[in-house]
Amino acid sequence: MPAVPTRFVRAEDFAAVAQAVLPTDVWDYVAGGAGDERTVRANEEAFHRLTLVPRMLIDVGTRTLHTTALGVPLAGPIGVAPTSYHTMAHPDGELAVARAAGAAGLLNIVSVFSSTTLEDVAKAATGPLWFQLYCLRDRGLTRSLIERAEAAGYRAIVLGVDLPVIGYRDRDIRNAFRLPPGVRPVNLPVGTEQDPTLADLNAVLVDPRLTWQDVEWIRSVTDLPLVVKGIVAPSDAERAVQLGASGVLVSNHGGRQVDGSVATMTALPDVLDVVGGSAEVYLDGGVRRGTDVLKAVATGARVVFAGRPVLWGLAVDGESGVRAVLDLYLRELDLVMATCGCPDVASIGPHLLRNP
Repeated sequence: MPAVPTRFVRAEDFAAVAQAVLPTDVWDYVAGGAGDERTVRANEEAFHRLTLVPRMLIDVGTRTLHTTALGVPLAGPIGVAPTSYHTMAHPDGELAVARAAGAAGLLNIVSVFSSTTLEDVAKAATGPLWFQLYCLRDRGLTRSLIERAEAAGYRAIVLGVDLPVIGYRDRDIRNAFRLPPGVRPVNLPVGTEQDPTLADLNAVLVDPRLTWQDVEWIRSVTDLPLVVKGIVAPSDAERAVQLGASGVLVSNHGGRQVDGSVATMTALPDVLDVVGGSAEVYLDGGVRRGTDVLKAVATGARVVFAGRPVLWGLAVDGESGVRAVLDLYLRELDLVMATCGCPDVASIGPHLLRNP
């Protein structure tokens, strides 16, 4: 792993620098959540409540972080969560993130609300990509996006089901937040002459009438594995798997949709109970340290995804900043695995966890 600048010893060290370099409204968009942001904090606090019980006298002289997701080899169980409009944070935007994730050997989920075309992101990537989609009002457009992702080499479709409308986000409402000039959802047919709020964009494009029938339809129109993202209720996870989902991503949209929603780490065990071994389960929300990754994997998550910290690194130093953030996760995860007696990811399990 390359050396990380010494002033950055954890992912959150990038946050203060990112806040200083980004316009206030863009920073608030990245950092903010719904309402009083209780769920934003709850996602992090759920990790803090869970304690580790390290095991001793185990040979950890040789360690590996390697794992797989839907059969795809990865350098570690940490990945890049789908977040939108990366060029707000840095001109290289999604291209920088794709290059950094590929250099680290990690999975990158690309948002349909990318500010770079999904094809250009795929050309820049050297690692595996999944494409995150919302079911749009225009089903023909929805299908064409799936076909474009297939043709570009994406390995899975990640269907976001938690954004029928944009949540009540105090910061964005106060700022009357609009996309900066030149930043647009270029995969979608939105005219560049418009100056829409994000709520306007969402209302025009995303279908709030999405139901389980639409999940079945999306499953039927692609041979790619389907991952359903935005699940916190066990019954929803069970239904998704029954309808053919290969994976479930436990997510509350980073606390940006429902203030007071259950934290993802709190929801994870119950989702795992109903899914069993019939599908892979992933998690995002509040993942700030390598110890958080270990706790989620020990609970049963296959891969854990980081969102805001990737954007912090991108704002600070483009591709190098993202790579530095990802390397911090990998570096700390490697060390905490060693100090907990885990020579590989397969040896991480619930025996390491305790609820105080």
